[in-house]
Amino acid sequence: MGRRFTANIPSQRITPPEVFFNRRKFLSAMGLGILATPFAACNAGASQARAQSSLLEVPLSRPDVFPTQRNAAFDSPPGAIGRQALTPRDVAASHNNFYEFLSGRGGPVWQFCGDFEVEPWQIEVTGECNNPMTLDLDDLFAFDHEERVYHFRCVERWAMNVPWSGFPLSRLIEKADPTSNARYVRFETAVNEEQMPGVTGSPWYPWPYHEGLRLDEAMNELTLVVTGVYGEPLLRQHGAPVRLIVPWKYGYKSPKSIVKIEFVRDEPSIFWQVQPHEYGFLSNANPNIPHPRWPQNISYWLDTEETFAAPIYNGYDEYVGELYPDEPRTPQRPLRPGQTAR
Repeated sequence: MGRRFTANIPSQRITPPEVFFNRRKFLSAMGLGILATPFAACNAGASQARAQSSLLEVPLSRPDVFPTQRNAAFDSPPGAIGRQALTPRDVAASHNNFYEFLSGRGGPVWQFCGDFEVEPWQIEVTGECNNPMTLDLDDLFAFDHEERVYHFRCVERWAMNVPWSGFPLSRLIEKADPTSNARYVRFETAVNEEQMPGVTGSPWYPWPYHEGLRLDEAMNELTLVVTGVYGEPLLRQHGAPVRLIVPWKYGYKSPKSIVKIEFVRDEPSIFWQVQPHEYGFLSNANPNIPHPRWPQNISYWLDTEETFAAPIYNGYDEYVGELYPDEPRTPQRPLRPGQTAR
């Protein structure tokens, strides 16, 4: 058994906004001399939120789709990680990072997302493509679905093995038919102040949440549009009704509750690049690149807290290694403020 994981800085504790941003610029822009603590602001919004009826409340029904058949090529996570067993379903559902509902920390998101309406839903597909479209849930569920067991790793070092259901993003991209100008794909997620208490509780964040991938990353066979988990439709706290899973990157690169997919020419900004020396555009899971505030060469299981050596790309090197010929394969020094993360 590995030792119990103990972080020097608890992963559940948010970096104060005056540190997260450039403090002087932030306060000047806001015209404030004092700022409420993030927990106070978050708790004020969370107190008005309704919990789900249960931890595993399924917000929509698609009995014609779920459960889906597991893809034999992905019926277990990579052998390079510490174990093959699935993370218990209730554990995976009880601790999530979803700042729109629970700002500033990972935790029991399910207790604050009961008001979130996931049906009807639409995704706008736009930008540098020949076939822009708007997809509703019926359109999404019309794609052939399958189940894949992926290893999932948060930048905060906790990890889990999860059976996700969905379809390769490449199928949607092919349908949209990007032009030759499209080099990146930008994702934007839902933001609803009435239903998401974390949004009003943390106005210092650059809402809505937005992420991006290179087009070749988006077309990789691993990149999955996800509509289900553990054989049922996605729960709200997992990013219902539709999210992305990019298993070789840190978890924040897999946006939840997506409402817009845009093909663009230039590298788009991402939500966490407001702290550029900590979070970069690529954000591949790489044990050789430490976070400025903690090492990344050790992971720990969300359910047991047992530690294990973190493999490069979460164990998916054979699928994606050639995409990154200059990815560091030897230990690097932590970046300092003023430097830019990969």
